[in-house]
Amino acid sequence: MQTKTEVILIRHGETEWNLSGRWQGHADSPLSNRGIEQAEALGKRMLNEKLDCFYSSDLERARHTSRLVGGPSGWEAEFMESLRERDLGVIEGLTTDEMLEKYPQEYQSFRNDGPEYQVPGGESFRQFYERCSGALEEVAVRNPGKKIGVVTHGGFLGAIFRYVLNIQLDAERNFVLLNCSLNRLEKTESGWNLVSWGDVAHLEGLDSLDDV
Repeated sequence: MQTKTEVILIRHGETEWNLSGRWQGHADSPLSNRGIEQAEALGKRMLNEKLDCFYSSDLERARHTSRLVGGPSGWEAEFMESLRERDLGVIEGLTTDEMLEKYPQEYQSFRNDGPEYQVPGGESFRQFYERCSGALEEVAVRNPGKKIGVVTHGGFLGAIFRYVLNIQLDAERNFVLLNCSLNRLEKTESGWNLVSWGDVAHLEGLDSLDDV
């Protein structure tokens, strides 16, 4: 009988910087009022899940989300730095317009020069992808046959979607990365499978922003 390890990836709730269009990276922004409501709604839904392990990025927007999601079920997340968003270096905290004004060349390279381009002070997409896939494999290897919850970020979800489905890093994104969405994966001896993606049924009446 094959061992099946289940992973539920959760993007943090909406933040104030999500609303204002600022690129977050490792910089942090508090959850918006709607982001808190999203996480609380997800916490109620997760009462129906039986997790064996619960992890979160150590950035505060993910920590706060993990407390609201895990609280009703009595789960306390283990925080992992490797679950962070991509390090965006000098462009963190800026809107696109501000980037174009302050760092026009860096922004154009960030958008157009492919997965090897490294933002000054930050990570290339390839470096980020390797970190994300390594973190996913780590939690799976540590907890074989278990059901695992992970609170993380839009960029992390995007990297893992590509990893599981073997999509090229420079392929255009055609999938959603929604705040407080449920994204289910499973791993067996034959590899990873995508079970469901972008599930926000628990957010009835609450909008959920896609990542940029």
